[in-house]
Amino acid sequence: MARVRLSVAERREEMLRAAIGQIEARGVAAVRIADVASALGVSNALVLYHFSTKEKLVAAAFAYAAEDDLARLRALLARRTSALRRLRAAVRWYAPTGQAKGWRLWIEGWAVSLREPALRAVTRDLDQRWKAAIAEVIAEGVAAGEFACPDPAGTALRLTALLDGLAVQLTSYPGSVPRARAQEWVNDALVRELGL
Repeated sequence: MARVRLSVAERREEMLRAAIGQIEARGVAAVRIADVASALGVSNALVLYHFSTKEKLVAAAFAYAAEDDLARLRALLARRTSALRRLRAAVRWYAPTGQAKGWRLWIEGWAVSLREPALRAVTRDLDQRWKAAIAEVIAEGVAAGEFACPDPAGTALRLTALLDGLAVQLTSYPGSVPRARAQEWVNDALVRELGL
């Protein structure tokens, strides 16, 4: 069967999606250029033409996944409702008890970023942008008088640290924390942090 001719941007996006799938299935350490090429039915040379190294492919795949997650976050936070409802929706989506997909991918990325500067830059950027978006909606809620929070940036840091830690527990050690208990802890943290 003949392959459809794709533009350079479409081909790169196809490779990034395939790389994410292979990383989720095999892990960053085990994934190879050949795995991505095989998943798409293309040559290793074509993948290397677009990304030149496995490290560049992996960093680009994580950046692609990060942009997808951030677009979803922006959509949740752009809703026409109260800051508290938007914040709760974002936390519910992000929390390991919610609908956010790819926790294995991000945990894997954090681990590999300890040794890979390009991936560290991607994960750091995602982390900073996520926290900034959360801090912004908290500041909006304070300005609207919905809740009290003297330090929106600090609150965003503490909330995301809790969510990230729970994600590691629930993803890496299933059954270590019941999902209902994790959700209760997240709700308690929101109440405490926002003076609700």
